[in-house]
Amino acid sequence: MAVKRKSRKRRSWPIFVAIISLFAFATVTYAAYLITRPLNIPVDQVYVFESGANATDLANMLHENGHLTNPELLVWVARTGQFERSLKAGEYQFQPDLNLLQVLSKIVEGKSIDHQIQFIEGWTFREFLAELSNKANLKQTLAEVDADSILERLGILEQHPEGWFFPDTYNFNAGQTDLSILQRAHTQMKEILEREWANRNPDLPYETAYECLIAASIIQKESSVDEEYPIIAGVIVNRLNKGMRLQMDPTVIYGLGGIDGPLKRSELDRDTPYNTYTRSGFPPTPIAMPGLAAIQAAARPAKTSYLYFVSRGDGTHQFSNTIDEHLKAVRIYRSIVEKQG
Repeated sequence: MAVKRKSRKRRSWPIFVAIISLFAFATVTYAAYLITRPLNIPVDQVYVFESGANATDLANMLHENGHLTNPELLVWVARTGQFERSLKAGEYQFQPDLNLLQVLSKIVEGKSIDHQIQFIEGWTFREFLAELSNKANLKQTLAEVDADSILERLGILEQHPEGWFFPDTYNFNAGQTDLSILQRAHTQMKEILEREWANRNPDLPYETAYECLIAASIIQKESSVDEEYPIIAGVIVNRLNKGMRLQMDPTVIYGLGGIDGPLKRSELDRDTPYNTYTRSGFPPTPIAMPGLAAIQAAARPAKTSYLYFVSRGDGTHQFSNTIDEHLKAVRIYRSIVEKQG
């Protein structure tokens, strides 16, 4: 009798294992089906996955919007597949055919919606801040924050923000801060300035890279024609070498905080630290954010004998060697501009 009972147990064990295996296979198959079947997303949906959020937060968002019937499954997959620690913050667009695994993969790979912000060459720091504040997808942290505090938050040791942020187009994801964009712009400006200063002409009358940045900002504001930048830079170098005042209108305008209409004689005579008609040498800081071409021109000016230039009224300038040539050009082009006006 004992032998027969032992034999019966031996025969039942393979059956038990087969049942368990079949059950496990069915469970895995069903789980795979749930993971790979399309979610209940009828049309394209945009979700913002915040920094610091986890798989549970994502599952709850999808569930609350009716796109996921079993939020626990998403959490289980994220943790079992070790996805949770790799989820990246951003703004994501989910299409109707996406399944649970594809949603997780998209967030892990950081395939979020890109937004852009463009800073224009020649803008001032104040204009940079205004553009940042207009971007709804940026997390705003600089409202009513003064310039000194912004520099402190960025860890920038400079005493004045003007000129230290590179004008360019920057991509960003929803939820990034305005401060992070400024940090990238500052880093890029430092790298470009250091590179161009290292490759500068050896006989420049600039003592520091900062003076090169100041010169570049003046060049940037004086003309909108890249081909003229090296020539204007040459004029600046020539005037400095001869001990002449720079007499650059944009520096005066910056010192006055901007003007309405043409620059008046009374404004040219109004002394400020930025008035290069009343003061010698460079103004104390840059007057705008220069682009690459202006920085390169400041570092490697054209070899020229020009000391003066005047606007032709079409965006270009007439350059002159002597004051008599310059005054004649001023009369000619001023009359042309007045006729056009």
